[in-house]
Amino acid sequence: MIHGLRRLLPRRPRAADLVVAAALFACFFPGGRMALPGYGPGTTSWPGVLVAGVSSLAVLWRHTLPRTTVAATLGCAMAMAGLGHLLTVLVIGPLMVALHTLARLSDRTTANLFTGAGIALLVGTSLVAGSGGEPLVLKLLGPAFWLLLPTSLGTTTRLRAAHLEAVRARAEHAERTREQEARHRVTEERMRIARDLHDVVAHHLILANLQAGSVVRLLGTRPEEAERIAGELAGTTLSAVRELKATVGLLRQADESETASGPTPGLAQLADLAASFEAAGLSVTVTVEGNPRPLSPGTDLTAYRIVQEALTNVTKHAGTGSAKVRLRYAHDRLGITVTDHGGTTAPSSPAPTGGYGVIGMRERALSACGRLLAGHRPQGGYEVATELPLPPRIQNSLA
Repeated sequence: MIHGLRRLLPRRPRAADLVVAAALFACFFPGGRMALPGYGPGTTSWPGVLVAGVSSLAVLWRHTLPRTTVAATLGCAMAMAGLGHLLTVLVIGPLMVALHTLARLSDRTTANLFTGAGIALLVGTSLVAGSGGEPLVLKLLGPAFWLLLPTSLGTTTRLRAAHLEAVRARAEHAERTREQEARHRVTEERMRIARDLHDVVAHHLILANLQAGSVVRLLGTRPEEAERIAGELAGTTLSAVRELKATVGLLRQADESETASGPTPGLAQLADLAASFEAAGLSVTVTVEGNPRPLSPGTDLTAYRIVQEALTNVTKHAGTGSAKVRLRYAHDRLGITVTDHGGTTAPSSPAPTGGYGVIGMRERALSACGRLLAGHRPQGGYEVATELPLPPRIQNSLA
């Protein structure tokens, strides 16, 4: 029965208020007859019953008018003190309930202000018009204790509710943040895969297209040369299939512990990359300055892809037969420069529309905490320059 009542009352707040008001009014009858030891039992007069009824009814508006309810119940409590009743919890229960609700619904300052005013008024009323036989200590400490108790409990309830609300808000924010982070990571991964596919497809298809054109052009006049280029064309397409398989194979991995389906390209394969452009009529010169140092796998792949894309753009747009790749190892950075001298039959810069090569190179450099600049050279031609961070040197010291 009690559990059923607990489930029913929260669904009907007005009924719950009526139950509380009736219980407070019923408590007045034994409370109004209480007296100090040595004094006869008190009497319940009709003015006291009337004041108790008004005070109990005022509790019905404690949620909508908490300050007004406190003022009304405080006035009734002062009237009880003036009528000579002991200010026990059974007598000033409506005031205690009103103060608890005020502390729960308002701020700490308001609750403390009303509580302090209530204590001062009740103590003053008890001293001036209260029962003459009541000890002074009881007149001073009784109202203070009974009014501070509900205010403290109401403030604690409000703070706990605010804490739970803050926890819930943080949980919702964390959930939204996780969803946004997941979408951000998915977008970054899509962009990374798009860059890889663009670099692989653009590089090998451009070479294959140039080699196929050379085969068609030389087939009638120089069949031996055409046959050699056709063999290189087969190698180019096979290399394209191999790199595409390695890139797409990353999408099929069940977890990160699985190994990739092929070796990851890096600057160690730079000589092979430069040689692959010879069949397309582009002579690539590679120079290295400083002491070569190992790079992290991500930076190594980024450097390789930037050089690959830059040389592919030279093949597509520059109209020249030579390009230079310079690697410059400094204290903490690797500088990479790809330059061409341009030509007379085609512009040396990438096409102004429809190209993502320079954008992709710049995104790769930024993803490796580096930077990239690309543009025309004053003396002619085009240049792509990037700087990538190097891992710190490990100093070996002898004990």
